[in-house]
Order: sequence, then structure tokens, then C-alpha cells
Amino acid sequence: MLSNKGWKVLVTGGAGFIGSHLVERLLERGARVTVLVRYTSSGKAGWLDYLPRHLTDNLHLVYGDIRDPDVCGIAVKGNAYIFHLAAQIAIPYSYIAPRDFLTVNGLGTANMLQAARKEKVKKFLHVSTSEVYGTAQYVPIDEAHPQVAQSPYAASKIAADRMVESFHLSFGLPTVTVRPFNCFGPRQSARAIIPTIILQAMQGRTVRLGNTGTRRDMNYVGDITEGMIAAVFSAKTTGRTINLATGKDFTIAEMAQSVGNLLGKKLEIKTERRRLRPDNSEVIRLRGDSRLARKLIGYRPRYDLKSGLVETIQFFEANRDLYKREDYQL
Repeated sequence: MLSNKGWKVLVTGGAGFIGSHLVERLLERGARVTVLVRYTSSGKAGWLDYLPRHLTDNLHLVYGDIRDPDVCGIAVKGNAYIFHLAAQIAIPYSYIAPRDFLTVNGLGTANMLQAARKEKVKKFLHVSTSEVYGTAQYVPIDEAHPQVAQSPYAASKIAADRMVESFHLSFGLPTVTVRPFNCFGPRQSARAIIPTIILQAMQGRTVRLGNTGTRRDMNYVGDITEGMIAAVFSAKTTGRTINLATGKDFTIAEMAQSVGNLLGKKLEIKTERRRLRPDNSEVIRLRGDSRLARKLIGYRPRYDLKSGLVETIQFFEANRDLYKREDYQL
């Protein structure tokens, strides 16, 4: 295991699914980690509340919102590296509240970049998404693939990506943008496709989904976080955008079948209209090309779909009480 002992790191969005895994890995490697957590009156810190106690001595929480530049400045102060994961991410909700996505993902990213520039950080890692590519015009999708905003969410992330690029070119801020293809694993929100399938399959044999013919490149969270860590601490990635992907894709129906096989059930899939995206907004296929990541940081995913699902199913079976039994979540 590589050591990041003593390195001062800020993670935005560190209380969430991917962010909490990233924070945990950084703490295990000896980094001193500050996490910017979105403030709520409950005072809760999401998945960080469940981290092993022995890891939290080097963990510092700052509560606030990336839309507030003062909060961003406070969070960045004294940190040398920034992992910027904070974002509004639920695609169905972006149809309802597009302005919220633009302010969080666009303006919030600009606030973080400005704070990083003032602090003269050593590296700013921005987490993008494969959704910026839209439906694959060719596969595998490399970093030169055209970007198509098929949802307000995708549009807001394209704006954020361009803002990061502009700060590198305009001000010389050391940046790297990583584009993970679809990520899954323990702690993921119930609104995401893999937890949606698993949680329904644990309750019965009928799984209600949207379009089951779309194809996705599924990446286990442990691989994605390792890629992020390697990217931020490599001089070779400065000013670059890199995909993190397996290079393999599966239909939603195939994923459901895999979950059913691992649970020992033959699942019946039913399509629900409310789970479908608008026709022209549906991203039909995403399969990534991670050759650049392999060249620059030696990125090679260790998990395939099956081994990742085994870990994920075990988590959801052990933590059913942490998830509400709701019919559908945006």
C-alpha cells in the first residue's frame, strides 16, 4: 500500500458514496484529511459517521456549502491537495431542478477553484462523469469523444469540466479531471441502478426498472478511488482529463440477471414508465477507453462486475436497516 503519510488533503463530497471510500483509503495511508460536508441542522456527516474510530484522529470536518465562497476558502486553507467530488448528481432530479444543478456543479466548482488558486495548492482533482459524452458515437469512448448534454445534469458537469480547464490554462493551476464510468459498490444511494436491483431482489422476485436495454460500463468503487489517488499524486496527469473504466459494458437486464444469480433467484423484470428518461435524453450506451489512465498512472481495475457485485450484495444484506423501503427514489 502506498503511503500518503502527513499529506494534507481536502475532499469535497467526502460524506457521500464514493467520497467516503476515498476518505477511508486516504486515512488508511496516513493522510491528514479535511472533508467539506454539506451543512444540515442534524449535524450528521453521512457515511463518515460509520468510519472505524481508529481512522478518525486525522479527520477534520468543515460544514458548509460549495456555493458559498467563504466556506470554500475555509475548507481549502492549509491543504495541499484537493479531491473535488461534491456535486448534485441525480439525473431524474435534474429535469425538475436544473438551476440547482448549475449552481452546485458549475458555480460551486468555480468557488473551489478560486479558493485553490488563492491557496496555491499542489493539485486539484475534479471528478467528472461519463454522462458528459452522451450516447456513444463510437466505442470504446476515449477522452476525445464529443460531449453531448443529454440531461441538465450532464450540461452542468460539462460546465464544471470547462471551468477546471480554464483555471489550468488561465492561471496555471495544477489540475486533473477524472471521468469515472458508472460506479457501484457498498454505501451507494438506493436511487442508483445496482442498489435499486439488489434492494428489490432481496425483498422478492420482481424488479421494477426503467429502460433495461441501455448498456453501461460498471466500475467497482474501490478501483475508482485507487485511480483518483494515483491521478492526484502523479505529475504526469497535470492538465489532463482521463477516463476510469473497465472497457466492458452490460445491459441493465444483464446486471439484474447477475444479481439474481448471486442471490439464487430468477428475477422478473417489469418496466415502469416513471423510471424512464425522456426519449432524447436517454444515454443508450457507455463503454469507456482507459488506455490513457493505464499509460499515465498504471490504472488497471481489479474488480469485474461479478466480484464487485459479491462485495456490494454482502454490504446491502448486512445493512438493510440503513435503507428506507421506498418504492422509487429520484
